[in-house]
Amino acid sequence: MTTTHTFFRQRIEALSSADFLSALSLIRRGVERETLRIQPSGKLACTPHPEALGSALTHESITTDFSESLLEFITSPLTQSGETLERLGDIHKYVYENIDGEWLWPLSMPCFIEDENDIPIAYFGESNVGKMKRVYRLGLKNRYGSMMQAIAGVHFNFSFSDEFWKLWCEKQGLDYSRDQVSAQYFALIRNYRRLCWLIPYLFGASPALCGSFLAGKSHRLPFQKVGKGTYYLPYATSLRMSDLGYTNAEQSALQICYNKLDNYVRLLRLAMETPSSRFTKFAAGEGGHYQQLSHNILQIENELYSPIRPKQPTESMEKPTDALVRRGVKYIEVRALDVNPFSPIGISQEQMDFLDVFLLTCLLLPSPEMTAEQLKESTDNLNKVVLEGRKPGLELSRDGEAITLQQWASDLLEHFGQAAQILDKANSCERYSLSVNIQRARVADPDKTLSGQLLQRLLANDTDNGRLGLELAQEYAHVIGEQPYRHTSAEGFAELARGSIQAQKEVEASDNKDFDTFIRDYFNEPPAKKMPG
Repeated sequence: MTTTHTFFRQRIEALSSADFLSALSLIRRGVERETLRIQPSGKLACTPHPEALGSALTHESITTDFSESLLEFITSPLTQSGETLERLGDIHKYVYENIDGEWLWPLSMPCFIEDENDIPIAYFGESNVGKMKRVYRLGLKNRYGSMMQAIAGVHFNFSFSDEFWKLWCEKQGLDYSRDQVSAQYFALIRNYRRLCWLIPYLFGASPALCGSFLAGKSHRLPFQKVGKGTYYLPYATSLRMSDLGYTNAEQSALQICYNKLDNYVRLLRLAMETPSSRFTKFAAGEGGHYQQLSHNILQIENELYSPIRPKQPTESMEKPTDALVRRGVKYIEVRALDVNPFSPIGISQEQMDFLDVFLLTCLLLPSPEMTAEQLKESTDNLNKVVLEGRKPGLELSRDGEAITLQQWASDLLEHFGQAAQILDKANSCERYSLSVNIQRARVADPDKTLSGQLLQRLLANDTDNGRLGLELAQEYAHVIGEQPYRHTSAEGFAELARGSIQAQKEVEASDNKDFDTFIRDYFNEPPAKKMPG
């Protein structure tokens, strides 16, 4: 640990220069928040995607995920996290005003759903790309079931500026290049994988679920019951992040490597090209019938379930792996966040500030390449925390040696505190240190975590997830309704909606091949080769 502390301190000192501080103020963040539309009765709203919200295929900030009922709100990357939250609030306000009395579900685990066949799969129009998105989702339903796909999360997109990377490479004695930036992002990702058990401990908010979610599922978890039909694990933090109801042994066996971009891409592509023995029973174009896009382990890259992804924005019909090969890593997508039930918009300023600290720390710590055994260790730690993270004395494995969660987290808080001070200086504030202090209190007292607070509310009132979710949904509809628009007006959103519908029509009109040919051409296109730069 002494060597790690010395290494970390040296890097922290390097960031204290005026140039580095200026570059750190240019961190960009975006949020993708998922939420189910529900009826005031608490049941799933099975109405089509409202026309007033625009086209789910082409709208830049309001779309659907797996289901017509599962909305996804997207903010563009900005350097001011406060503005990101305000823009997310604007999206919520416009949506509430245009869903005809429906509400937005404030929890990650789904509301009461009597039959998973009631969950309507998202529809994206009649273009080839729209049909492809729908068939992919049909494949997810057939492979894993619709109930699992109705779970909502929050994705946090994060990137350092080009100015930062140029200074970073110079300080490390490295040549600045696209490949070097990708390598540094992968170093950050490896440490994220080592440490991401802390995210569900602090921010997991799904220790309980509606009994309808378990219908027909086999499991060996020692659930206890609260209310009329809510099931919980006493020390769980994030059932959303568990493998409950989601099993793909072939995907789990992939052991996707985060040591080098080339290898990461190679293994992803291999999974998209390797037939799955489990999925051969579903049609993939035979006789014009589509129950999935392919018979392979992964239909497309997005099917890989991972707590973090390296990302590069894609061009029209470009595969994500090809975008990474051609242009390198542009940003990272943190995928381990539950919807925060104590925020009307699903995420708070304090969470975003701490994620900045956490990710900067992941870059600053030593990050040797991971062996298969170390990757398994990190996965096992994460799985332990999502199911029993608040258990007193819970032990994790750090480099093969047992250590309590509290001790490891306390060690990390020393690093987080130093990183927070740097970010405070860079942004002329004290928010970052404050966010670390809040997490310090949660490490000391698990009841202060989001999952601890949520479970206490259920147990204290012997109430159901569904009842609490409804109360919060009603409260948030009122709270957001009272807030003014900050950046985009209602008319501005209406114009975006109209423009997206027109854009969808243009996509549909531009199709020049039948769907079978379109799908065949998409998968037969040779993978992109690495380009200089």
